[in-house]
Amino acid sequence: MPTLLGKEIGSTGFGLMRLTWRITPLPQEQAFEAMKTALNHGMNFWVGGTFYGKPEYNSLVLLERYFAKYPEDADKVVISIKGGTNDVGKEPDGSPEATRRSLDKAIAQLNGRKKIDIFEFARRDPNVPLKTTFEVLEKEYVQTGKIGGIGLSEVRAETIHEAVKLTKIVAVEAELSIFSRETLEHGVADACAQYDIPLVAYSPMGRGFLSGKFKTPEDVKKFSPEIAHWPWFEPGNWEANLNLVQRIEQMARAKGATPAQFAISWTKRVPSWRKGAPKTIIPIPGSTGPARVAENAVDVEITDDEMKQLDELIAKTPRAGPRYPDDIPFDT
Repeated sequence: MPTLLGKEIGSTGFGLMRLTWRITPLPQEQAFEAMKTALNHGMNFWVGGTFYGKPEYNSLVLLERYFAKYPEDADKVVISIKGGTNDVGKEPDGSPEATRRSLDKAIAQLNGRKKIDIFEFARRDPNVPLKTTFEVLEKEYVQTGKIGGIGLSEVRAETIHEAVKLTKIVAVEAELSIFSRETLEHGVADACAQYDIPLVAYSPMGRGFLSGKFKTPEDVKKFSPEIAHWPWFEPGNWEANLNLVQRIEQMARAKGATPAQFAISWTKRVPSWRKGAPKTIIPIPGSTGPARVAENAVDVEITDDEMKQLDELIAKTPRAGPRYPDDIPFDT
């Protein structure tokens, strides 16, 4: 089993974003049911964000209420929280003042129910030196025991190489799926392997594409309206990507697995398949219903031949469209 900060966690984690960051946030009790199901299936590494939803109902508020109802679960779960954004445009702000404000608010929202195990800036602030930000995080929050450790999110390889010289990095969160392999191609995975840093793979189901629930553009608008205008779903890109997904679905069905199970298991298979990959990759799928959460917890054995088939498939018909729209920073 993988470990984070010396604590054993399940091989699959749980992303909290979709519980609160949506046009219509999930009702609290329904969110609790999904969280409880995740924990019951060994998915005890949870990743949330200060900006995942409005301040009055974001990941921290949800977690505080959950641990108020289930205090016995607090020590069973390892949580990683993304923050470090300003209060106006949600832009990254790594200044000492903003760093303290983000951390203090997050800690206060948890109301003593649970310690933040890992804190990570959602994006690197290009206007503030990493050293300035990390000095505050390390000296005022890690060394004083207010948080457990520091993670990185959506960074380029150069940022990892720079960061490890300044502080201990306990995890790097990056997008990784059969659909999105940039992490493996642009040096991020190699840097994690070099420093023995666990890689936390967000969107292992390709933002829902690899779950099998998107059959038409209307399905995207129904299930994930927040991203329905993103590049993958634009005319031309949509048709190419759907064809790719259908090929992957065929491989999953041949194994008696769902596309989601197949996609999530692929990320966990990468360390033993790709030379130079980090030894630990932890996918963090997010789902809102207990049945889907339980489905995502099922591991599927993927053979070397199948990994090779997938490599060849992506080489011939790569995903169409960039990962993000132009107005969202990435590889920071």
